Amino acid sequence: MGTVKTILVTRLSAMGDVAMTIPVMKQVLDENPEVEIVFVTNRKWGALCAGIPRLTFFPADVKGIHKGVKGLYRLFREVKKAYRITAVADLHNVLRSQIIRTFFRLSGTPVAAINKGRAEKKALTRKENKVLQPLTSTIERYAKVFRQLGLRCEMGRKPVFQPRVLPGTVTAVTGSKQGKKWVGLAPFATYREKMYPLEQMAAVLGMLAQEQGLQLFLLGGGKQEVALLTQLAAQYPQVIVVAGRFSLEEEMAIISQLDVMISMDSANMHLASLFGVPVVSVWGATHPFAGFMGYAQSPENAIQILDLPCRPCSVFGNKPCFRGDYACMEWIKPAQIAEKVNEIVL
Repeated sequence: MGTVKTILVTRLSAMGDVAMTIPVMKQVLDENPEVEIVFVTNRKWGALCAGIPRLTFFPADVKGIHKGVKGLYRLFREVKKAYRITAVADLHNVLRSQIIRTFFRLSGTPVAAINKGRAEKKALTRKENKVLQPLTSTIERYAKVFRQLGLRCEMGRKPVFQPRVLPGTVTAVTGSKQGKKWVGLAPFATYREKMYPLEQMAAVLGMLAQEQGLQLFLLGGGKQEVALLTQLAAQYPQVIVVAGRFSLEEEMAIISQLDVMISMDSANMHLASLFGVPVVSVWGATHPFAGFMGYAQSPENAIQILDLPCRPCSVFGNKPCFRGDYACMEWIKPAQIAEKVNEIVL
């Protein structure tokens, strides 16, 4: 083993984007035994890094002590004091990460940054003369950054993590599997344009609740979501709400035990992907072609309306529907989703 190289990796964003970096960093560490990674990301996402040797989580608080240029300089100093960084991989390439990598570059450290392919994403999502073709996946864009730094990184399809043992705090709520098939359902997304209508998702739940041997779990975030999910679950005895009851670590243990996950183009798709759990992903305003399909997921499990000329209308689903009728989601029939789940688990 040669001299240890310590690579600083930055990605200061939403959980889904951060979850997508994990398979790539794991691959880099597997292929380059002389490398260690210090990962600077949101202080809430530490559980994503747990259990990967030579990957150190470094929490950033960009809304608190690391806010603004002054805060980012403080972050740079803290990292520099704690580690001998030999190169910087910027997997975000936004103003914050550009400032951090500039501090390192000025101190003589080599840096490499992601090319997000903005022009081709614009061509994919524009209203007229769309160029509807698959773009380089985000996973592959991340991998290229490490290759720019002279590291080996050839992405395969093997899961990052093995299924986890459920802690007692979890089994007290979920019970043990006992030969049942576990199905996770995460119906929410940041934007309405990426979300399957809740009343239609309730119909999906109703169909799956009729199947023998299925245990259904509802996942989500904030208080309002938990309230809606609790309402949804009340009608079915075999539906358990896990949203809002567990830490990220505990929730990841539950996800690791699922036989299938139903998710929007959202963080839960990426969490399930870390464990090799098949995801039935539902796509509206966004499209797998933009490169955000879950790591090693089968495109055959993506549910989408293919003959809508306006799709995709944005990369992240953050633009209002210009048709005004959300056809890309409304036209998907609940039976399409339920049938795909049954195909996988039954």
